[in-house]
Amino acid sequence: MITIHQKKVKMMIIGYARVSSKTQNLDRQIKELEQFGCDKIFQEKQSGKNFSSRSVYKELRRKLRFGDVLVVHDLSRFGRNKQEIKDEWEALIKEDIDIVVLNMPLLDTRKYRELEGVGQLVSDIVLSLLSWMVDEERERIRTAQREGIEIAKKQGKYTGRKRKYHANAEGKDRLIYETIVSELNKTTSVMDIHRMTGVARSTIYQMKKELGENRNE
Repeated sequence: MITIHQKKVKMMIIGYARVSSKTQNLDRQIKELEQFGCDKIFQEKQSGKNFSSRSVYKELRRKLRFGDVLVVHDLSRFGRNKQEIKDEWEALIKEDIDIVVLNMPLLDTRKYRELEGVGQLVSDIVLSLLSWMVDEERERIRTAQREGIEIAKKQGKYTGRKRKYHANAEGKDRLIYETIVSELNKTTSVMDIHRMTGVARSTIYQMKKELGENRNE
């Protein structure tokens, strides 16, 4: 007779800290997660634009197990818009993983495990509100950026984005620049150069215009 002994798996409290650029600091988020008592903290400096590009979060998701607790500072760690946040929240709940959002104490699913239906109701209400706030905040930032650019243009201070392909570029960017110039000199069409290099047509048109101006000079 074979006796199977079930080993009780220890519940893990796992923290996730993320900022959207390498120049930003994770210290505040990490400190909050440590104070909460996380057993392990995953750190990521990556835009939230696309989950598929967030390798650290994907690793975290693979390690989460039934009964574990995922702790984040705020809802925006789950995505950049309302639908992304909602989808990720629902996927975690479906896998019986508890969620704690530190800057919104109501969003602690552990509190509602014994109250049938209450946890879902609270989550739905607060998620809808905060997801909307995330969308509004991002739109506010985009609007402010557009207005800032317009003001800078009127004051003659706006120089646009830093150019990637130019005569003083290095490495691969220099090679692409020289290829575009060479093809333009051969009168290759902008569309064909775009297909060949993958560079935006607007960029190639700008280079073509500048080459024409230089020849005229």
